[in-house]
Amino acid sequence: MSFRTAAMRTMRLSTARAPFAARSFHSTRPAFVKVGDPLPDLEVLQEGSPGNKINLAEEASKLNKMILLGVPAAFSPACSAKHIPSFINHPKIKDYDLLAVVSVNDAFVMKAWGENIDPAGQSNVSKDFDTSTPIRFFADPTGRFTKALDLAFDGSAIFGGDRSKRYSIVIEDGRVKSLHVEPDNTGTSVSLAENVLG
Repeated sequence: MSFRTAAMRTMRLSTARAPFAARSFHSTRPAFVKVGDPLPDLEVLQEGSPGNKINLAEEASKLNKMILLGVPAAFSPACSAKHIPSFINHPKIKDYDLLAVVSVNDAFVMKAWGENIDPAGQSNVSKDFDTSTPIRFFADPTGRFTKALDLAFDGSAIFGGDRSKRYSIVIEDGRVKSLHVEPDNTGTSVSLAENVLG
């Protein structure tokens, strides 16, 4: 066998093996959080300042019922004027122990946004209903919590980096009861209170 023939045969064999080798290694993408799942057990969220770390799974395990809202950006019009107010002003919110808002932002932005939405800091921010349901604003500065839920998207074109899809999750006894994720990441077609709470 000539050198050229041997070289060609070796090249064909290594080319034939390459796709097999590539197929034998893969990683499975995480799936969206599902009904029945607990929240990610991570102490990465921040409330009020970077030093105040929160584990939302632990918080949820202490409550009977809570609503978790994921928003793409603090202070954005759809978040401030539609998504959060739809829950604050819904008569059924009084049946929940906590309304939690998470965004891939820093703790200072989330604190300022919370003060903007609830200037008196009374949590009972609805003028139409006596909810007495606390509302808390959590920063996810690295996006780890959002990515653990598999609810992050590339928001570089608008927000400059990865952000949270808009979602609403009903949690009972520390587990997801229902999940409402916007199909276009930022809209308000499925995550508003009237679709979640009825």
